[in-house]
Amino acid sequence: MLAESIPVAEYQARPLADHPAVKYGRPPGALRVPREPLDATTVAEAVSVISCWYEDKTEWGGRVGWIYGSVTEDVVTGYRMHNRGWHSVYCVTKRDTFRGGAPINLTDRLHQVLRWATGSVEIFFSRNNAFLASRKLMLLQRLFYLNVGIYPFTSIFLIVYCFLPALSLFSGSFIVESLNIAFLVYLLIITFCLIGLALLEVKWSGVGLEEWWRNEQFWLISGTSAHLAAVVQGLLKVVAGIEISFTLTSKGAGDDNDDIYAELYLVKWTSLMIPPIVIAMTNIIAMAWALIRTVYSAVPQWSKLVGGGFFSFWVLAHLYPFAKGLMGRRRKTPTIVYVWSGLIAITLSLLWIAISPPTVVNTPTQPSGTGGSF
Repeated sequence: MLAESIPVAEYQARPLADHPAVKYGRPPGALRVPREPLDATTVAEAVSVISCWYEDKTEWGGRVGWIYGSVTEDVVTGYRMHNRGWHSVYCVTKRDTFRGGAPINLTDRLHQVLRWATGSVEIFFSRNNAFLASRKLMLLQRLFYLNVGIYPFTSIFLIVYCFLPALSLFSGSFIVESLNIAFLVYLLIITFCLIGLALLEVKWSGVGLEEWWRNEQFWLISGTSAHLAAVVQGLLKVVAGIEISFTLTSKGAGDDNDDIYAELYLVKWTSLMIPPIVIAMTNIIAMAWALIRTVYSAVPQWSKLVGGGFFSFWVLAHLYPFAKGLMGRRRKTPTIVYVWSGLIAITLSLLWIAISPPTVVNTPTQPSGTGGSF
């Protein structure tokens, strides 16, 4: 049942833009197909849902009801319901139950992800944490709600992983000191598991590899920006009691009404852009530094340069859409973005070199103090 419901849900989640340029959207002309008239029973059910009469003098209205006061009130409502032993039904209607406009601008999208992630952090630090759930909550439900509350905290490890390749190139030491059979076996197992999960996602959802790769890229972009900011804001609210204010997601179109992507090319500055830019510039500087050091080394070790540079290139490959989005249609980006990001990246690079300077290699045929090991 689960595998059969995924394609149905995926089709209903496709973009409604009736344009041939929209990939993986509804078929062209799908929105112009005349709808069948609703019968009286369906209209009566819709009126009942809108009026909320089902909450009047019912067990649902008295014991559960809709929970408010949270950014992610839908998740909190579902958690309260399942925690009290209620069962939910996955409802798929023939018609689209709801239709909404998703932001396509980078800044608006990051603000939307920030709001969702902050709501998850609030859930983690509240009584709605799945660790505190009752025994009525099933195992898979508990794991789901744990994931909802924990996933923003993975941004801390993601930030470290994105900086590790650059620090490896600066220091001349590989991320792992020694490669042994056990380490390679674990690495291969994890790699094949990730590949298997990716293939299952592509097969069940019905999207192509390109769309899946775009989703992976945005996961890293949002993880190093919006998720990290959500963790900081959530901690400030819990520890210091500082209330969080959010920027409402913009649903409007751009000035050019003839271009459905007009809003996509607008560059709106936000502080959420700083961490990904710093990560990208730090890795670029590290690759340039390692290349220069290898070229002028007494004994160039190109294999280590290629091995270390691959991980930095992998990070930059994930950040490519972010860098492309900063350019916008007219290739205009606020100068302050490059100034502050460059200063932060250079400061971090020089700080690491000062803390862990490259090891000097002395050879009989060359004076001391030239070249470094990598």
